[in-house]
Amino acid sequence: MNIQTQTIDLGQGRIITIETGKLAKQADGAVVVKMGDTMLLATVVSAKEARADLDYMPLSVDYREKYAAAGRFPGGFRKREARPSDEEILVARLIDRALRPLFPSNYHAETIVNVDLISADRNYQDMPDSLAGLAASAALAVSDIPFNGPISEVRVARIDGQLIINPTFSQLEEADINIMVAATYENILMVEGDMKEVSEEEMLEALAFGHEEIKKHCIAQKELAVKVGSTVKREYNHEDNDEDIFKKLKEFSEKRIYDIAIAASEKHVRTDALHQIKKDFILKLEEEKTEDTVINNNLIDRYYHDIEKEVIRKVILKEKIRLDGRKPNEIRPIWSEIDYLPGAHGSAIFTRGETQSLTTVTLGTPLDEQMIDGALVQGKSRFLLHYNFLPFSTGDARMYRGVGRREIGHGNLAHRALSVVLPAREDNPYTIRIVSDILESNGSSSMATVCAGTLALMDAGVKITKPVSGIAMGLITDAEKNFVVLSDILGDEDHLGDMDFKVTGTKDGITACQMDIKVDGLSYEILSKALHQAKEGRLHILGKIMETISEPRAEYKAHVPGIECIIIPSELIGTVIGPGGKMIQEIQRTTNTKISIEEIDGYGEVTIASADMDSLKAAVARIKGLVAVPEIDTVYTGKIKSIVAFGAFVEILPGKEGLLHISEISHDRTVNVEDVLKVGEEIEVKLIGLDKKTNKLKLSRKALLPRPARKEKSGNEDEGNKE
Repeated sequence: MNIQTQTIDLGQGRIITIETGKLAKQADGAVVVKMGDTMLLATVVSAKEARADLDYMPLSVDYREKYAAAGRFPGGFRKREARPSDEEILVARLIDRALRPLFPSNYHAETIVNVDLISADRNYQDMPDSLAGLAASAALAVSDIPFNGPISEVRVARIDGQLIINPTFSQLEEADINIMVAATYENILMVEGDMKEVSEEEMLEALAFGHEEIKKHCIAQKELAVKVGSTVKREYNHEDNDEDIFKKLKEFSEKRIYDIAIAASEKHVRTDALHQIKKDFILKLEEEKTEDTVINNNLIDRYYHDIEKEVIRKVILKEKIRLDGRKPNEIRPIWSEIDYLPGAHGSAIFTRGETQSLTTVTLGTPLDEQMIDGALVQGKSRFLLHYNFLPFSTGDARMYRGVGRREIGHGNLAHRALSVVLPAREDNPYTIRIVSDILESNGSSSMATVCAGTLALMDAGVKITKPVSGIAMGLITDAEKNFVVLSDILGDEDHLGDMDFKVTGTKDGITACQMDIKVDGLSYEILSKALHQAKEGRLHILGKIMETISEPRAEYKAHVPGIECIIIPSELIGTVIGPGGKMIQEIQRTTNTKISIEEIDGYGEVTIASADMDSLKAAVARIKGLVAVPEIDTVYTGKIKSIVAFGAFVEILPGKEGLLHISEISHDRTVNVEDVLKVGEEIEVKLIGLDKKTNKLKLSRKALLPRPARKEKSGNEDEGNKE
């Protein structure tokens, strides 16, 4: 074995080790990245030849966390790892978005990158996702696969005003900045994260801080590549070219594309017109062809795509005219509406140009919380946001077959953006689910989800701290370093541009961001301009939102389940649940309510929910009765449970009975208890004491009855007494 290692010092005694040559040697590249007890195995394999019909990079990235790495069994019936979780998909997307732009544009071989967590920190503190990008890039660095890297990814957090690299799970809970940054030695490639209303300058500072650390990681990978002799990459030829066809197509299409680009047409009109140019060119070739002419449609598709992109970029850059006629910083027309769906707890439509989201809010009980059972993270989530990109939103004639990785990523971004402004648990007893259905799409449906989500939350009466809006920014640059920043980008501008930068925030600062950079040499000057232009756009959109609804409804809607929380001592949780759950089940059945109990910080939090207020009050009364401690000199309305010769046993609180002695029934002498009281009868009694020997409650009925008047002595009796 030719085992080679390289180390990176993160400071404070944290060392990252990259090792290759021991595991998975038949892969094109394989490394183990280790920090403390955390170990990631990254492998990469790329086909030697590309399929003839491919004109793109077929890259697949997968990230998995093995349960055995943390000494745990997977949940479920099968007890084995199944499809990746949402969190694993999100980490895979972070790796993919950083790697994909750095493969040569003419390299089209199927390439598979796998990153697996094979050992976890025993204290569940180190976060393996912040090492995953480094591991994937290092596997490529020690392979012969063409790649214009290396890259690395780090998490940057700010805690008590201090920026740190790759914090622990517990440290991250205190952070007001939490972003993942990916970069080469020279340039930032990708950013994603959430912030607690920070400024643009603070975000730029965090990016620069992360980039400085990444430079060390890139140097280490280059040194490791030299050690293993992988600096020379494989030769390949994945594209055939025909300069004559390219020149003819360019001459035929350039002016036509230019005319369409400056016509400021609607999306489908523009798309159809651009497609027609290519069809007309192919028709022209058909008419002119000889017996020896071979028309390669795949080649024409690729050339036309490149020419169209180049012409439209020049129009935007030189003419400052966008495809729909807007100025670079102009936002498309916006309209919105709330309470559109009467059956939902909250609903909103948000439409910006040709992008539209129909969003609902559902308020549920703690029983509706999402269970999280990952290899490292377990718990519950009381805020869910689901994003659905429906095919008809872009006019596609295909069935919707469920959620894809892109939808999970877009939903996560909106989730980050809105979670910052949700009320605290004690101010909001509900589990919240937001669902955004994209009904039209032409640019940044994830930002439409943020805006529609804000509207729907306020329509539902959820007391968010501040409204949030979001905007997608684009960028066009050229070799002479000319650039134009575009606000509220179209789908086409996203595709042909050099940056896709989504920013969300309140009036006071940024709450989330997602950035993908597709060009080398993007300066901090351009990033700063993009961020400040995004702020102008965010505030404009925020103003439009607040024209529809400026603050949350004062009350929840009538059909929202009523919820009440009761805090009880933890030792009384068992009393409420009862043997085998009988008590809580009986209360739910008889009052038609849903009840959940959770132990928090030594107390029990009992949450009761019902659509009917009378049922809610009945359940609350039952539970309060169960946990109440009887107090001496307090009057109770109790039910007679049984009668004995010396008195009656009365239930004054659920499960708590006291003895009403025969002498305490009435001021008059009682001979037979059953002559006065009946089993099942409700009577008022006063708790007068506690029998220290038997620990029984002592009750009195006569203490609540008026004393009979004293009989006056007759005159005869007085005379007799005198005698």
